Amino acid sequence: MKKLFSEGDTRVYRHQVEMADLAAFPNGLVHAVCSTFALARDMEWTSRLFVLEICDDDEEGIGTHLSIDHKSPAFPGEEIIFTARIESQHNHELLCTLEASVGDRLIATGRTGQKILKRNKIGQLLKQP
Repeated sequence: MKKLFSEGDTRVYRHQVEMADLAAFPNGLVHAVCSTFALARDMEWTSRLFVLEICDDDEEGIGTHLSIDHKSPAFPGEEIIFTARIESQHNHELLCTLEASVGDRLIATGRTGQKILKRNKIGQLLKQP
């Protein structure tokens, strides 16, 4: 690993809500607002910004935890600002807390976990039986 982070360090990602982000399933649109699934994707990406800085060439991050509390809607065209904060970094595990907001409106909070492992170790773990 290239570096260690301090508790409270942040990374920010911005995403404009698009049609593909809306709450829909195979049977159709449920709500014309950003889905919890899309929030999960972007929360994980925001915390992964730390991982991209940490990994050596022979390392990669792998997700270990994701939780979300969806608080209010984000509508098509609105920009969601995702902020990841380092909660802790122990050995090869990175835990982040996250907030997603549109202006002053809190959209969601969450938490992610990632482990930094050697690429060959991940390959072994992900080998299909």
